[in-house]
Amino acid sequence: MLRVFLLLLLLVPGCVREHPPGVLAADPPVQANLSRQSAFDHGDYRIQPLATFEITARVLGKERYWFDRGAELSPYDLALGWGRMSDSAVISGISISQSWRWYRWRARTPPIPQGEIVSSSANMHMVPSDDLVRRALGRVREGDIVRIVGKLVEVAGPEGFRWKSSLTRADAGDGACELVWVEDLEIL
Repeated sequence: MLRVFLLLLLLVPGCVREHPPGVLAADPPVQANLSRQSAFDHGDYRIQPLATFEITARVLGKERYWFDRGAELSPYDLALGWGRMSDSAVISGISISQSWRWYRWRARTPPIPQGEIVSSSANMHMVPSDDLVRRALGRVREGDIVRIVGKLVEVAGPEGFRWKSSLTRADAGDGACELVWVEDLEIL
């Protein structure tokens, strides 16, 4: 009976995937700023690509949004970590949470310098390019290693709605999140 319970626990979405200590996603995101890239429509939204974007990272947290202004466009936020922020030994010393489109961390004594935590992790608003990507985002769990390919974008929508991606990993606070048009997502 205990085996069945443990097996079911592993299959339930939202369970955390565990990893032994060690860096699992060594490299920072790869980004190339775009100039004069054509905007395109996506439902009621106008999408303006700002940069190509590719990342392999560990999922530090995942939050599903249903009712906020951006939920229709971006139903999921992923808090992602790379470099030492993908190492279980480091993450175990940090409390991570997400809410209201924010990613927060705290540590009594940070296991790595605070500047490295900021520059090696980020909250990213995921904009699925199609239903296949939307379903893939739904399957992502905390602890997964993911590879995401797409673009950082700026969005204009109904009633003056505007949302713009950060273009640097060195920022923190309001406006520091990446808004990612996800063209491909792979759970590694």
